[in-house]
Amino acid sequence: MSQHCEYQEERRKLKRRIFWGVLAFIFLVLFVIFLIYIILRPSKPHFVLQDVTVLALNTSSSPGFLTTNIQVTVFSRNPNGRIGVYYEKLDIFATYRSQQITLPALLPTTYQGHKDVIVWSPFLYGNSVPLAPYLSDMLSQDLMTGMVLLNVKIDGRVKWKVGTWISGSYHIHVNCPAYISFCEGKNCIGFGPTVKYQLVKSCAVDV
Repeated sequence: MSQHCEYQEERRKLKRRIFWGVLAFIFLVLFVIFLIYIILRPSKPHFVLQDVTVLALNTSSSPGFLTTNIQVTVFSRNPNGRIGVYYEKLDIFATYRSQQITLPALLPTTYQGHKDVIVWSPFLYGNSVPLAPYLSDMLSQDLMTGMVLLNVKIDGRVKWKVGTWISGSYHIHVNCPAYISFCEGKNCIGFGPTVKYQLVKSCAVDV
């Protein structure tokens, strides 16, 4: 009987040791992850809209419909000294007052090393895109006054790379304002020839 009690007591002690051992291991892993995060906390990539070339931006073909043909130059800089960035399935498109006015263009999957800079110059097209009636009126007014605010947006996924370790996938959203002016001297025109606008505007980035 005493041997059976001793055996049960040993089993309880063994279970307690295993429990505390597993708990200590989990705590150690979480502490290491937290320490790595504090030391190597990734900073968001810095995006800049460098320029916009307007080839077409008009409603002349059909009232209530917008035709857009622009080329944008966007560059991204990785501010991290020890962390690389994988860009996956990035879609870039243009909006006017929150309505998408071009088809999304797919940017190539790219790895960005420490402190590296990547430049993209895609064409964005939207042929006879229907606008909400109130947006059509507002766009007509903007074109007549000679100033249109477009937003160039990027939507996709990123991963962080530290040494050989690669993180899970995170959603990234970039919003770049582009003020397009059609004024020449005192005369403002709604439609004109191809014009390249040097903007160099910082973009808002959410990861």
